Amino acid sequence: MTDAPSPAASVPANPPQKDHGRAGRNLPAAVASAVVLLLAIALSLLFWKTAFMFIVAAAVVVAIWELARGFSAKGIDLPEQPLMVGGVVMVVVAYFSGSPALVTATAVTALVTMLWLLRRGVDGYVQDATASVFSLVYVPFLGSFVALLLAEGGVTGSGLDDPGVQGIITFIGVTIASDIGGYAAGVLFGKHPMAPVISPKKSWEGFAGSVLFCLVAGWALVVYLLDGDWWVGLLLGLIAVVMATLGDLCESVIKRDLGIKDMSHVIPGHGGLMDRLDSLLATVAPIWLLLHYLVY
Repeated sequence: MTDAPSPAASVPANPPQKDHGRAGRNLPAAVASAVVLLLAIALSLLFWKTAFMFIVAAAVVVAIWELARGFSAKGIDLPEQPLMVGGVVMVVVAYFSGSPALVTATAVTALVTMLWLLRRGVDGYVQDATASVFSLVYVPFLGSFVALLLAEGGVTGSGLDDPGVQGIITFIGVTIASDIGGYAAGVLFGKHPMAPVISPKKSWEGFAGSVLFCLVAGWALVVYLLDGDWWVGLLLGLIAVVMATLGDLCESVIKRDLGIKDMSHVIPGHGGLMDRLDSLLATVAPIWLLLHYLVY
């Protein structure tokens, strides 16, 4: 008499996922999620821009949780508590006290995190400490440039006339333009893979679409919203598309190295938060530098 299979044995370890075609995502769910997120951002920027820092701080916390979850696939144990607390502090001090305070908060958080890891002993210390410092720079440090950009013109303003709000709209606008242009051109014309080993769905045709959309968006936003020079807008668009593409590829490399498809599934149609933040994190620092020195 043979034993009946257990319920656990009858369920596949990795259930098949629905194929969403060349887009690689559930488009209706992705659009709905994007609309909700953009609405929350727009309301905070228009009525009380400091409230946008709550969104940034929450994103930092969720992103660190996702990284800890992903790194655990390789036996890396991130100390989430000091990274989350320190990450939120970094965002807050960057907004209210500027870049010198951000550098100090980053250094203190790194030291506290390494001291925190001492409690675990010797085994795995270098691995966990290295991954922690990497995560600290990748998420809260780069994310804090959003706070620096929003703080342009002061921390008490709001609305479309505020320079910080205009900077955030420009930053998000060109990054979204890169995503939309790459998505549309890739789906319609994509035939030549850009980096097949890293990201099979990313094509040179999609990159060309990203370049076109980013240049147009950068020019329009800088000239008509920021009242800046046209060449600054084109330069911003070019920098944004290059950095957004590199950010997307870097995050794809991280996921492939960890052996995971998505960082999590917290955003319907998009996967994890880090799957959406990769381009934003890569573009925000150079955009802040360009706007800070060439526009404001």
